[in-house]
Amino acid sequence: MSVAQELEVAQDIIFPPGDIYSNEPPLESDLHLRQIILLLQCLELWWQNRNDFYAAGNLTIYYSQRQLKSEEFRGPDFFVVLGCEKKPRKSWVVWQEDGKYPNIIVELLSPSTKTTDQNLKKQIYQDVFRTPEYFWFDPNNLEFAGFHLVDGIYQPIEPNSQGWLWSQQLDLYLGVQENQLRYFTVQGELLPTPAEFAEQEKQRAEQEKHRAERLAAKLRELNIDPDLL
Repeated sequence: MSVAQELEVAQDIIFPPGDIYSNEPPLESDLHLRQIILLLQCLELWWQNRNDFYAAGNLTIYYSQRQLKSEEFRGPDFFVVLGCEKKPRKSWVVWQEDGKYPNIIVELLSPSTKTTDQNLKKQIYQDVFRTPEYFWFDPNNLEFAGFHLVDGIYQPIEPNSQGWLWSQQLDLYLGVQENQLRYFTVQGELLPTPAEFAEQEKQRAEQEKHRAERLAAKLRELNIDPDLL
């Protein structure tokens, strides 16, 4: 195809309106992408029987008081909204979601975003979003901090003995393990990824199989046919 023909084809392409999609820039690194996926997958697996939340990563939140998508929008790296319908969305539009803002936000720091995440975004999440909990985590140097609203002002969340921070919104701890931000239950159990959960189920099934085999062998020693039980 000649250059002229390619240009003609390109002119015929109709692109969808940009304002219906998330306006977020590319992620800083592979580490950031993997961390977002990890937070999403683990929480959705843990809450697989719930339909009253929405969790997303690198998605635009539109919050203009004039209900214009061309102004006042931010894109947290990860956020969770509680008390809403669990369904796919191209963006989170506050005025189309009964005025709901995220209950929890996590920003992943990088050299290019750290100043904004720790200052401007923190101020917006505190004063405009009124998001109850805000965390940040640096996948490179493992810097980790969390804040919760107290009388309208973000106050640091005190870590437990393991350095984990409690999220009242999720009813879970967030903590760093093997250089990744993970969830932990109040009992200290690590929330698994889908792959980890599948492996746990496989091991549990194998243990049950071995237990049944040992029981069957014991019954045969007693001249009892286990197949007749």
